[in-house]
Amino acid sequence: MRIQTLLLAAMCAIAGLTACSGDRDDGDTAGRGAQRPVDAVLLPAQHLREDDLVAFVRASVPAPLHAELRLAWSEGRSRWPLEELPLHDQLPRMIAALSAPDAETTLLAAFDKQFTGADGELRKAVETLAAFGVQYVTNDPDLDDIQRDREIQRLVALSRWAVQAPLTDPQRAQAALARLCAAARATGLESDQALREVGMDESLRRLSAFLATAKAVLADYGLDLDASLAALDVALERQTGDHARLRVRYPLADEAIDVRVEIERHDRHWYRSDRLRRATAAAGRDAGPAGPR
Repeated sequence: MRIQTLLLAAMCAIAGLTACSGDRDDGDTAGRGAQRPVDAVLLPAQHLREDDLVAFVRASVPAPLHAELRLAWSEGRSRWPLEELPLHDQLPRMIAALSAPDAETTLLAAFDKQFTGADGELRKAVETLAAFGVQYVTNDPDLDDIQRDREIQRLVALSRWAVQAPLTDPQRAQAALARLCAAARATGLESDQALREVGMDESLRRLSAFLATAKAVLADYGLDLDASLAALDVALERQTGDHARLRVRYPLADEAIDVRVEIERHDRHWYRSDRLRRATAAAGRDAGPAGPR
């Protein structure tokens, strides 16, 4: 459970790393996208570095789509942008487990039982999972070559980090659990029903604080996501009208990541194409332009 928690927290930030402060009111300020092509990556990344998931979403989709996503969330049809995460449907269960009154004691006892003296076994498990993940991504028919290359580079970098990270250190685990449990309890989001009741914006505000704690914990394990976000190098590779391709480079767990990102312009603002497609599907809208151009 502890390792799953750490990896999910890592993915929460990494999900927007190459899509990567807006105002937080609920008026017409949604959809503040990037005016320059390179800012389609840099602006959401800045919001992630500031632990502001509300602003991150508003920089990632046009205002009309943002409103549709908010409605779909309130009706229980969508949990985007959480749907960008691996195992996103387990997030409420993870928060609930970390929020339990005896979570620190129970989870630490499970950690001691499963991982004490198991460094070699854990490394082998990580290597096996990484190899399986690369094979899965390689054969995934829903990914194009650019997406496939991007995901493989991330998988390799994260697996190399996990092999070297002190994941079996009991003192580090105890400190990490104390911080994560406190942050999880503060969200009050122990179920999908709770996410629905408080709404998209308020859920993202509460999860922003959890993200900040998770990033700090991961930094203690040698995975500094804020450093990756701060080191983003983004260049416009080509542009044809309202469509463009960016080259994005950044360090991730001491590995050099070099990927391409497709972006498109709607209503004078730039957004990531793959994120727009997933958000559009999450909102229940037919694929097509996300807003007026």
